[in-house]
Amino acid sequence: MVSHGLTVVTAFPDLLLCFIYQISLFCGFLQNLSSSLHLIFYLSLQFNIMGNFAANEGLSIFVILVWLGINAFLFVHFYMAFLIDRYYYTRVILGHALSWARAPAACLNFNCLLILLPVCRNLLSFLRGSIQCCSRTAARQLDRNLTFHKLVAYMIALHTAIHIIAHLFNFERFMDSQLMINSSYLPYVLSQIGNNDNTSYLNPIRSNETNPTIVMFTTIAGLTGVVITLALILIITSSMEVIRRSYFEVFWFTHHLFIVFFIGLVLHGVGRIVRGQTLESVAVHNPIKCHRHFETWGKNGTNCPEPAFAGNPPMTWKWVVGPMFLYVCERLVRFYRSQQKVVITKVVMHPSKTLELQLKKKGFKMEVGQYVFMQCPSISQLEWHPFTLTSAPEEDHFSVHIRIVGDWTQALYTACGGDKTVVLDAWTLPKVAVDGPFGTASEDVFRYEVVMLVGAGIGVTPFASVLKSVWYKHVQENNVFTKKIYFYWLCPETQAFEWFADLLQSLERQMTEKNMSDFLSYNIYLTRWKDAEAAHLRVQYEAEDDPITGLKQKTRYGKPNWDNEFSTIATQHPGSKVGVFLCGPTALATALGKQCISHTESGTEFIFNKENF
Repeated sequence: MVSHGLTVVTAFPDLLLCFIYQISLFCGFLQNLSSSLHLIFYLSLQFNIMGNFAANEGLSIFVILVWLGINAFLFVHFYMAFLIDRYYYTRVILGHALSWARAPAACLNFNCLLILLPVCRNLLSFLRGSIQCCSRTAARQLDRNLTFHKLVAYMIALHTAIHIIAHLFNFERFMDSQLMINSSYLPYVLSQIGNNDNTSYLNPIRSNETNPTIVMFTTIAGLTGVVITLALILIITSSMEVIRRSYFEVFWFTHHLFIVFFIGLVLHGVGRIVRGQTLESVAVHNPIKCHRHFETWGKNGTNCPEPAFAGNPPMTWKWVVGPMFLYVCERLVRFYRSQQKVVITKVVMHPSKTLELQLKKKGFKMEVGQYVFMQCPSISQLEWHPFTLTSAPEEDHFSVHIRIVGDWTQALYTACGGDKTVVLDAWTLPKVAVDGPFGTASEDVFRYEVVMLVGAGIGVTPFASVLKSVWYKHVQENNVFTKKIYFYWLCPETQAFEWFADLLQSLERQMTEKNMSDFLSYNIYLTRWKDAEAAHLRVQYEAEDDPITGLKQKTRYGKPNWDNEFSTIATQHPGSKVGVFLCGPTALATALGKQCISHTESGTEFIFNKENF
């Protein structure tokens, strides 16, 4: 018995060790399982983020990559096209600067073909309406027309710089080959061809008694090149944000130098400054073999006759004639519509220097969130300014709210009696012309089941149209696909709320009467305030209605925590597509765009849309 007990006691530590070992293995398994689950969760999260990114930016990135790919293809193709035997003698004088001048010229033609299309507003509105039924994603790309217009402009500037630098080297080398008077120097010999009858020449500088500056201002290619470059510099520099915001008239007038730019562009190649050996000459004069025997060209007994040269015919017009025709048609449509009679039926002066014009025009039809261009001939015969429509399609008039921030808007404010205490008679109001309406991203609001509307300052105007339309649809008991609207308005001053508060109060009452108070959730933020205002608002905060807006929903102070807002909406609407619509500054657009990509809770997909004018 003792022996048996000793055996049990001796075996017990081994069993304990074995048990501990099994426990450690199980713990390791759990740790690995936990790591695997964390990895699966992380990969799932990243996959969802990539899905959101593809939904918001996928097609835009694809379009940009295709555009860059075509630019790269054209550059390489035309670079190689001037390395063939036909241009061998041209390269003897110019070297590879010839290809470096011609490759960007081809890319310039392609981008000048594109530059006018994004600003053909009637064409874009037609396309937007046509493809809306097929692909909402494709239609959203048309809302980024001005972004693409700017990218194309930057590409034009880049290729223009390369083209100019290459041609500066070319002119210098053309001049050097004329000045190097040496019959045993091939570039000089090539420059002398055609000096007698001037029927076939290679060097466009025909005399050694000149200089590149004179040539630049006395040849078609040189003179048009200078004009094109100056026009492009003025157009691009005046398009800077600070100038466009503060001196819109400067931006508007200099932008119309594009007419000079395109005329110069079409005429630029007429001088045929880039020349190469003719195909007939190449057939009887192989430059690879004959360039060593240039001293005996054209003499009896030689197999190398004197080479003949010709300039390339101008090709730019073939690239730009189509877009130019479309743009001319666009301007004719605008001119026709601008001649139609517009009547100002009501003028309202709102606080914070905001002017409301209610207008009527025969045959005018609109959708929510659209915009028009307005002209006031008594202020300027040429200037047209864009304004978002704040009326609903159901109303018998259309209206715009104009913030007085510049010379033109100040002049319109004065002409409408904004600085007077008496009401002006209707016949004394200024005449205005209206072009439009044109489509924007806000047209798609009612295509989403859940919608976020974000307006900053006067950027709330497109959503005034949306919310008015919601009100009318519910009054008329029309079915609306949209089931929930989250409205956010960020404003820096209390006075700006006043003109829009009446609409929100009407909506609030309407939703309450129809037991639909959950349909519209509005969040108003005051982003700046004075100490005196803060003290007054603190006293009035316990009142039933908000002291600023008069709404049941109280005004909030500061800026929204967008991360929390998106997380809450995603949780409340699992598996939904949420349309996020913004009319506001670029910084806010960047922040909201990132939130739309990063939030994937509950399978919710946020689709970002931004107003662009």
